[in-house]
Amino acid sequence: MITSAAIYHVLHFFHITIDIRNVCVFLAPLFSSFTTIVTYHLTKELKDAGAGLLAAAMIAVVPGYISRSVAGSYDNEGIAIFCMLLTYYMWIKAVKTGSIYWAAMCALAYFYMVSSWGGYVFLINLIPLHVLVLMLTGRFSHRIYVAYCTVYCLGTILSMQIPFVGFQPVLSSEHMAALGVFGLCQIHAFVDYLRSKLNPQQFEVLFRSVISLVGFVLLTVGAVLMLTGKISPWTGRFYSLLDPSYAKNNIPIIASVSEHQPTTWSSYYFDLQLLVFMFPVGLYYCFNNLSDAKIFIIMYGVTSMYFSAVMVRLMLVLAPVMCILSGIGVSQVLSTYMKNLDISRPDKKTKKQQDSTYPIKNEVASGMILVMAFFLITYTFHSTWVTSEAYSSPSIVLSARGGDGSRIIFDDFREAYYWLRHNTPEDAKVMSWWDYGYQITAMANRTILVDNNTWNNTHISRVGQAMASTEEKAYEIMRELDVSYVLVIFGGLTGYSSDDINKFLWMVRIGGSTDTGKHIKEHDYYTSTGEFRVDREGSPVLLNCLMYKMCYYRFGQVYTEAKRPPGYDRVRNAEIGNKDFELDVLEEAYTTEHWLVRIYKVKDLDNRGLSRT
Repeated sequence: MITSAAIYHVLHFFHITIDIRNVCVFLAPLFSSFTTIVTYHLTKELKDAGAGLLAAAMIAVVPGYISRSVAGSYDNEGIAIFCMLLTYYMWIKAVKTGSIYWAAMCALAYFYMVSSWGGYVFLINLIPLHVLVLMLTGRFSHRIYVAYCTVYCLGTILSMQIPFVGFQPVLSSEHMAALGVFGLCQIHAFVDYLRSKLNPQQFEVLFRSVISLVGFVLLTVGAVLMLTGKISPWTGRFYSLLDPSYAKNNIPIIASVSEHQPTTWSSYYFDLQLLVFMFPVGLYYCFNNLSDAKIFIIMYGVTSMYFSAVMVRLMLVLAPVMCILSGIGVSQVLSTYMKNLDISRPDKKTKKQQDSTYPIKNEVASGMILVMAFFLITYTFHSTWVTSEAYSSPSIVLSARGGDGSRIIFDDFREAYYWLRHNTPEDAKVMSWWDYGYQITAMANRTILVDNNTWNNTHISRVGQAMASTEEKAYEIMRELDVSYVLVIFGGLTGYSSDDINKFLWMVRIGGSTDTGKHIKEHDYYTSTGEFRVDREGSPVLLNCLMYKMCYYRFGQVYTEAKRPPGYDRVRNAEIGNKDFELDVLEEAYTTEHWLVRIYKVKDLDNRGLSRT
């Protein structure tokens, strides 16, 4: 927001009138163009200008990055990736030169990164890890010492000026690696000083004594601080990166987020295409020509590959390094074969001498260059298609293809929010799953119980308990929370698979994760054979819970497909098992055109508080 405001005021200072909304819409594309420039310079530092141009061209169209940098995508990641690559570029310059100037610039870029995105934790752990590897491989030098100490001290001081960070860099476990490596740098420098002043025998005795004492003191102090709570433990999201099963077993609210799901193999090809195959080529080249800078990009590539496999959201962090290493790989392949490409017309005698040693050198080189050009062209077409089909439509307006190929628009979300805004009291409270909290607040201007800022786990659990309970128990929870309306998303008529029935098991898990919901057990919602079914074979607990009834109310009278019985769910491909029921505690208030959004009003108690009217 500060960046948007700064751009807005600068433009107005030069009398370029522009609405702040337009600044927000085009902020992500603007910074994605800056990212392309930074990628060029970063790759140029690693290899040469040719590799930089290829990497810049790749990141300009890669779907894994475009998904967060399209126009209208006003999110932290739109700026954060630029800040991250800028920090890496400055770090490599500082490592190469040992200059305090470049290290200070790196700290400033890191400060901008911290202010824009919470994912800066990845960065502040990757740089210390790079320094640690340089120590272990005997590459640590005065240049590295100056670069890291400057970046850590100045970067930490600057980051602590940001309110939501505060003293975390010196109090939280996520930042302890950076502090530990900073301490190791001082020990390493001190040991080098002693080595220069003492003979080998004296140095060995003193070295063992100092290392043993310092190691014991650090371990003792660290353990005491951890046990007393002075250093906060790792967060759930950090644990889930190191142990993919942690979130599902301990904090289901984290695992329930679609962005936190493991990445499927098809997603890599969908978002990266050619880069998947050229990434190992770039790694191979970097290993063959090791340097301090190439060790850093290798570590960035390997760590981001692992983390992206654990959490699909981190595909965004992987995409830039895939472009960088693929650019290096493609550049190396083209350079190798272009050396053998003879564009001159030799005489017969020279041609005969060449043919005896390498008879079809020119043809092989031409063929490989054409093959690589073909793959680059297909990469461009694939990226354009993915961007237009998957990442260019607003998430609130859905589209599909009809039988004749025409586009069908589903505008049910805006229809429902418009109805809420104009047909409910201003103080009405809406209960829905947390996915839709921000949308309801912004577009319907109504109070919601839970939203996408999932910090209040107990409140979200309470909503999950209401959705997973019978009408009577759910009514008690809704009265407790002072709920006026309940909103659910249902895709059984249109085939929209991201509806609340498909999310329902997460509601059950989150609802049962707190003390008030211990009676809710996930296995109660499965059949005896362990299946989650909505037809007649489904669990009676599922068929009578509030979520099931709100989604399928009156659906048993609807024909969805030819030659199918009424009440056929097009997402679950099954005829629902509970058709003929009425709602006791709710009344249907509004259902959108395609039944995507259904809104129910909570009935009031009568004057004696015994029955509902």
